[in-house]
Amino acid sequence: MAKVKSAFVCTECGAEYRKWQGQCTSCQEWNTLSEVRLASARLGSGTTAGRAGYAGDLSRDVVDLGNVDLSEVPRLTSTFAEFDRVLGGGLVPGSAVLLGGNPGAGKSTLLLQTACKLAQQRRILYVTGEESLSQVAMRAHRLQLPTNGLKMLAETSVETILAVAEREKPEILVIDSIQTMHLEDISSAPGGVAQVRESAAALTRFAKQTNTVLLLVGHVTKDGTLAGPKVLEHMIDASLLLEGGADSRFRTLRGQKNRFGAVNELGVFAMLEQGLKEVKNPSAIFLSRQEEQAPGSLVMVVWEGTRPILVEVQALVDESALGNPRRVAVGVDQNRLAMLLAVLNRHGGLFTGDQDVFLNVVGGVKVLETSADLAVLLAVVSSLQNRALPKELVVFGEVGLSGEIRPVPSGQERIAEAAKHGFLRAIVPRANAPKQSPKGMEVIPVDKLSDALEAL
Repeated sequence: MAKVKSAFVCTECGAEYRKWQGQCTSCQEWNTLSEVRLASARLGSGTTAGRAGYAGDLSRDVVDLGNVDLSEVPRLTSTFAEFDRVLGGGLVPGSAVLLGGNPGAGKSTLLLQTACKLAQQRRILYVTGEESLSQVAMRAHRLQLPTNGLKMLAETSVETILAVAEREKPEILVIDSIQTMHLEDISSAPGGVAQVRESAAALTRFAKQTNTVLLLVGHVTKDGTLAGPKVLEHMIDASLLLEGGADSRFRTLRGQKNRFGAVNELGVFAMLEQGLKEVKNPSAIFLSRQEEQAPGSLVMVVWEGTRPILVEVQALVDESALGNPRRVAVGVDQNRLAMLLAVLNRHGGLFTGDQDVFLNVVGGVKVLETSADLAVLLAVVSSLQNRALPKELVVFGEVGLSGEIRPVPSGQERIAEAAKHGFLRAIVPRANAPKQSPKGMEVIPVDKLSDALEAL
């Protein structure tokens, strides 16, 4: 019998090694190498058929870049405006989209709603590898979705799925989920590095060749990242992450990679009895504030993708009973909070070294930009002094290590969004201050952190 060949593949970056070692020299991670069995070699360049196929590839015409047709590829709507926004305008034929999220976030629900609605006018094949057909039908009936016209297939073999897809010729192919798919010539278990990588490669190749929209459902690890090898993210065209806690009925869909649109675009959904419903005005949801303003609460304007969103940040500063005060941040980077507290001590004259500082962004929003720096510091000052800030105040701006307030992108649009929601005062970087303030709104430009503290 021929000896079975195997390799060791890093689950983080996809690098391959001939033997096991403790650390991956490519990504410097420890204990990430797992053994996979290699598939049997197919026809290669050494065979007559392989050389013939290679010669056929050489006969293809080489096209000058200036002669490439620039006509825009028509997009397919997903029937959800928020979903289309994150995708960059809709589904692109021939693209591969990976949708990840925690268990129970609503990945299958979102795709089932999309598939059932689009099946009334387009050919769609929905492949389920985790649930039976009766379970999917029960969920569609509970969500009151139109079920006529949607082609269903309960299968985990990639070869069988591709054969059915060639026969049905769908415009959209949904795979739920990629971790359950397997190829016959790879002996490792489904969900392994080799199976996930090769299954995704085969499905993506079919989508490119047939101009089919491929929607893949992916699992996430304990730290919230997409499970499987990193090479999976390089194969696909768009990587989306559906976030939302079990205690919240709101879900946020964020684009982490998109070849056809803006990255870090944010879509907001609400989980109801009838499934996911899009939230067209997220600022109104995240600003459901109490009538009486409490110390440590402040509204800031963050930029998500192509639009501004108003969110509330809350800070709680209390005397620490421990020798090492705690710094807990939910929704912002904890290391950046520690840095901002040092700036507040050095350039603002307010010491928090003996205080516990807790920070939370309301609504479960994760702020990934630096425009929240000034709002975070002013919320900490409000809680430290136990004095409530005006309810009609909105703040944004980046804080430097020398105490300067730096401008942020799209400052005019942020101010206009705050004025639209009835805010009367805004503390912003001087470079972002408009020449003419919106009607009924006072814009206070600041250069340094001390100027912002005086403006309070």
